[in-house]
Amino acid sequence: MNPRLPYLQRKTAVLTTSPGVYLMKNAQEKIIYIGKAKNLRNRVTSYFRDHPDHTPKTAQMVSQVYDYDFIVTASEYEALILECSLIKQHKPRYNILLKDDKGYHYIRISPPPYSRITAELHADSEGTYLGPYMSGFTVRQTVNTVNRTFRLPTCRKAFPECFRKERPCLNYHIGQCMGVCRGDIPEDVYAESVADAVRFIKNGGDHTVTALEQRMTAAADRLDFEEAARLRDRIAAIRKAGEKQDIMDAVTADTDVIGTAVSNESTVISVTVYRSGRLYDQNTFVISSDALSEHPLDEFLPQYYSAKSGSDLPRTILLEQLPQEAELLENMLAERAGRKVTLEVPVRGARHRLVLMAKQNAGEKLSIRAGRTSRELLGLEELARALGLEHPPVRIESYDISNLSSADMVAGMVVFENGRPLKNAYRRFAVKELRQQNDYAAMQEIIRRRFGEYFKAQAETDETAKALNSFAVLPDLILLDGGKTHVGAIAPILEELGLDIPLFGMVKDQKHRTRAIATNGGEIAVREKQAAFALLTRIQDEVHRYAITYMKTRHKKSSYALTLTQIPGIGERKAQKLLLTYKTREQLKAASPEQLARTAGVNPETARQLYELIQDLPDA
Repeated sequence: MNPRLPYLQRKTAVLTTSPGVYLMKNAQEKIIYIGKAKNLRNRVTSYFRDHPDHTPKTAQMVSQVYDYDFIVTASEYEALILECSLIKQHKPRYNILLKDDKGYHYIRISPPPYSRITAELHADSEGTYLGPYMSGFTVRQTVNTVNRTFRLPTCRKAFPECFRKERPCLNYHIGQCMGVCRGDIPEDVYAESVADAVRFIKNGGDHTVTALEQRMTAAADRLDFEEAARLRDRIAAIRKAGEKQDIMDAVTADTDVIGTAVSNESTVISVTVYRSGRLYDQNTFVISSDALSEHPLDEFLPQYYSAKSGSDLPRTILLEQLPQEAELLENMLAERAGRKVTLEVPVRGARHRLVLMAKQNAGEKLSIRAGRTSRELLGLEELARALGLEHPPVRIESYDISNLSSADMVAGMVVFENGRPLKNAYRRFAVKELRQQNDYAAMQEIIRRRFGEYFKAQAETDETAKALNSFAVLPDLILLDGGKTHVGAIAPILEELGLDIPLFGMVKDQKHRTRAIATNGGEIAVREKQAAFALLTRIQDEVHRYAITYMKTRHKKSSYALTLTQIPGIGERKAQKLLLTYKTREQLKAASPEQLARTAGVNPETARQLYELIQDLPDA
């Protein structure tokens, strides 16, 4: 509780009832929150009641308030304008601070003779750069347009090294690339195309068309009809690129479409900008979890639009819901634009679909920030529903046994976190306790060992060591590469260890493709759940790949060891010691007889025989 509360309550009791702005300060007199009010006394009093119903974030802010200032305004509208200005000036911790989710962007023209035009985030390598630009969307759109219009290559081929080595790609066959890889485009013709593209970027289509028309006329005058036809086609392509995009009839004037996505950590707001009926730009803003507002748009909209005026402002703003002070905001926007600006919530049709698209864009950005794409998020949600889990699993562990013989039985454990492989948490196990092939018993051994490591980690007193140990984390879901018999073999182990972790198997069809999920008593079909099915297939393929790769590596080493034991005086233990010291065939072959003698602990004659045998081994 704030010890300054009695003082703040006394001060607020005599506060004016006029509209205005209040500024909360901490003990260091730093402004930590700025708000506006139609009635200052009522609004500020709500923060300092004896038994307030605050959200956790508001309670945290109030606990830090040492004092506050206020500014009286003539109207609520003036308070809104002043609030926006003061927030930009002071950047209080608990206000929404607009952070555009993009840095500067550049258009790069790589060095000649075969320059490429690409979109880049940094101007830190050789080449010519145009920019910087704030909008990554506009840069990518421009680069795509000029490459398509001027038929420049976008592939990864190196010129002239790749000339005539491969067939031209699809872009050439559909008329979107001139086919430089064929090796029959003169350097000067290519350089001219790049120069025209750069001129198009710098000066726009009209200026470029004028210059090309002059060159086309000159070519026709000198009877170079092939060149004139090429320039004519380029002019037509530029004019086509300049035509209005064929977007939905919903956007007929200047319109902004706003969508939001919210998580516990942050809020993402996507603003899609249409101008003159064309998709013009897309901006994404990330709002810190420190911000107090329970209605982020109410604070975002005035701040975002207070920096714009005149033609920069749209005629219509489409939203999923109106802000609480929609009329006040419309008045502010109308004053800044010099005309009416309408806030609209479409409920059906094309405009509604635009809002849903903006909301999807925001959700995608939010998912990426959380380490997930919307596809992976959907896969986890579908999987949770199919398996009856309360929440989508964050950490999934999957296990597979691989073997050629009882001596080479191994297991692989792969980890997927937020739907993505977490490769630094992968682990390999050599089956130690079995003398005969038994996949079920091998899986039981591996599960006991893995969760034995978990209990060891929990007993660790060094918190840093515990944090670095991936075994110290329990999974939200275990997936075995196998059917219900595998699940039946492992379920008692988890119960014995006191671990309540959802456990399922992944069943393959005759073509080794994921077919279903196995439970302790049956199967769950997942093929209709496309996102979940794709995720399961990826997990099953990954754990199988990881386990079989380890098995092949061990088998190869066992074969090497068996070969080395042909030399008298080299037994299995000495052979294994050599293979542990020299981990690859190349390292083993590079070792001198003296080094081999020291490593294996053998006499010079045995080391010489060993060296000669190793040199005769094939390289692969």
